[in-house]
Amino acid sequence: MTAIIIDDEPDNVALLALQLARHCPQVAVIGQFTDSPSALVALRTQRPSLIFLDIEMPMLNGFQLLEQLGEVSFQVVFVTAYNQYAVRAFQFAALDYLLKPVDTIDLVNTIRRAETVSFSPSGVVGTAQLDVLKSWYPATAPGGAPSAVLPAKIALPHANGLTFIDINQILYAESDSNYTSFVLESGEKYLVSKTLGDVQDMLEVRNFLRVHRQYVVNLDHIKRLVRGEGTYLVLTNGVSIPVSRQQKDRLLERFGWV
Repeated sequence: MTAIIIDDEPDNVALLALQLARHCPQVAVIGQFTDSPSALVALRTQRPSLIFLDIEMPMLNGFQLLEQLGEVSFQVVFVTAYNQYAVRAFQFAALDYLLKPVDTIDLVNTIRRAETVSFSPSGVVGTAQLDVLKSWYPATAPGGAPSAVLPAKIALPHANGLTFIDINQILYAESDSNYTSFVLESGEKYLVSKTLGDVQDMLEVRNFLRVHRQYVVNLDHIKRLVRGEGTYLVLTNGVSIPVSRQQKDRLLERFGWV
């Protein structure tokens, strides 16, 4: 296999190349780039088996580089220093990734997976996958500091493509076994083949909160909190959502109350 490494930090490039040489001898690194425009030129002429691609880079970030290329004929492994929210985004888009600093065992396992995937449209980053990743990828820098405004929409995958939904239109997400149902103001429902845990983190950075094992609610759509034998929320559409005892304090902390 042949590989190209793209990362704006030279130390990261050198370390990853060294790890590949020591632990993945079946991979020949044919290019190392610390600026994305130079990498873009090389990728238009070279045909690597896979690339290791950083996301946050000056001039062209990882997403923009792939968009400039159009169709790609290689596998892509994103290498990122982002936190658990990014991990959820990659899992949601079914894309391969490595977290910095790159763990040797994770790297070896990634190469093993790459060896078992023969080239096909499903073996590389497709437009739909990239759209999902960009939509769900949180705009926070390592350590959680905001770096950009989050998108106003999220992309929900379905059998024939993607549906882009305004985040403010979503009232709540409800667990349905191994699926999650997104309920909108209009009454529409969208079912995605991910668990509520898979989507929780991406929603919670967008002013949602998990209030119960079955529900993540949009805080902007909470109308009342009712206490009694069981605590529950009344949303703007009149629907009642239970609140677990464990989550009640988290909910109250999100609001200024007297």
